[in-house]
Amino acid sequence: MAGTAIAAGPALDDLCGQIRGEVVSENDPAYLEACQIWNGMIDRRPGLVIRCSGSADVMTAVRFAREAGLPVSVRSGGHNVAGTALCDGGVVVDLTRMRNVFVDPDRRTVRAAGGARLGDVDHETQAFALATPFGVVSKTGIAGLTLNGGMGFLTRHHGLSCDNLIGADVVTADGKLVRADSERNPDLLWALRGGGGSFGVATSLEYRLHDVGPVVFMAIAFYPAEAGKEGVLAWREIMRDAPDELMSVALYWSAPPDEPFPPEWHGKPVFILAGCWSGPLDEAEEAVRPLRELTDPVADLSGPMPFVIAQSLFDAEYPDGRRYYWKSLYLSDIDEAIAELCDRAAAGRPSPLTSIPVWALGGAMRNEPEGGSAFAQREAPFLLGVEANWEGADGDADNLAWARELFAEAKALSPGGTYLNFPGFGEEGEELLRASYGANYERLKEVKAKYDPEDVFRGSFSIPVG
Repeated sequence: MAGTAIAAGPALDDLCGQIRGEVVSENDPAYLEACQIWNGMIDRRPGLVIRCSGSADVMTAVRFAREAGLPVSVRSGGHNVAGTALCDGGVVVDLTRMRNVFVDPDRRTVRAAGGARLGDVDHETQAFALATPFGVVSKTGIAGLTLNGGMGFLTRHHGLSCDNLIGADVVTADGKLVRADSERNPDLLWALRGGGGSFGVATSLEYRLHDVGPVVFMAIAFYPAEAGKEGVLAWREIMRDAPDELMSVALYWSAPPDEPFPPEWHGKPVFILAGCWSGPLDEAEEAVRPLRELTDPVADLSGPMPFVIAQSLFDAEYPDGRRYYWKSLYLSDIDEAIAELCDRAAAGRPSPLTSIPVWALGGAMRNEPEGGSAFAQREAPFLLGVEANWEGADGDADNLAWARELFAEAKALSPGGTYLNFPGFGEEGEELLRASYGANYERLKEVKAKYDPEDVFRGSFSIPVG
């Protein structure tokens, strides 16, 4: 292995002496475990995995990789669908031990280390009934989520994760730690707001906080699968006029095999309307009522709950080691063709674990933050997700084929662009980046050339130099 051959002998010994965390090479007992990430489909063999204890370790790791001519990938907090956290033969800068969170309730900001997960941040900020928009699974890492946008239950009310990013500490390709905020390196902050991880290693991120919780109202109504085609069209109308405080997703999925679902429904296909109301609780029942009255539900789990519980409702559905392949497309509308496609694709899912989520967007997501952002896809009212989830490598061919076929059909009905947290494996290469970043792409290339001219941070979703 080229990476390990270069990172051997005195150079490796010297590196180990400088790292307070842990340097793991292929000869170490911990190597295989260090190469395992959330998506069980990913099988890559880096030359080294450097488990960093803080920014000093990150700086040392990046300098080492650059001097050795090795590519760098970054493993932040948690979920990484595309597997870009690992690189064959290169150096993995692993931040998973860096999870400290500091809340300033007076300034209404939170600062979290690069390895923090959204559950870590929510736990601290909810002590003050504050939150910033993140995703919907508590084990998701905030860094990767933010750098590619960040959608979740607060998106329509308070914007994307990247919109609320007000500063970051970043180790750039020369191994130096720089601050990116409105006054220092504002071009780098602009790029970090949705432009991906091509520019350095974010060792800490600072966000604006909003009044949220400690209790929100979750609408979670399960309907028979037969309601899906007409249901998603009705849901489109509901969300077209919905207040920004209501974020919602329509899901084609399977009923869980346990209570409160009747035994005859366990594992059966269902159509789900879910929503989070983050406005005044006394307005919640009326605001979510249309989501709960589509037709007679199989089960209705709606009700008020702590925000931290709402943020972890889907955790059990996405365990470590399962096989995942997720794609996405923006939609300018949900019409009969989309409804029919989703209904047909849902009926043909090769795995009952697979889902087709359709996210309602708009609201505060359409507002650029002060100083702007690299995130380009703000006008589309909906996002179609293709979430193929299954157990066992023997299901790879069928599940990948199903997902890619659905994506290809949906692409013909989409104005273009992918939410880059759900990018498949980035098979389209630079075409995927150009379509998703639009007019911001050339400026991103300029920022890349400034902060990483030697393309140290290179991978499937790296902005190319030049």
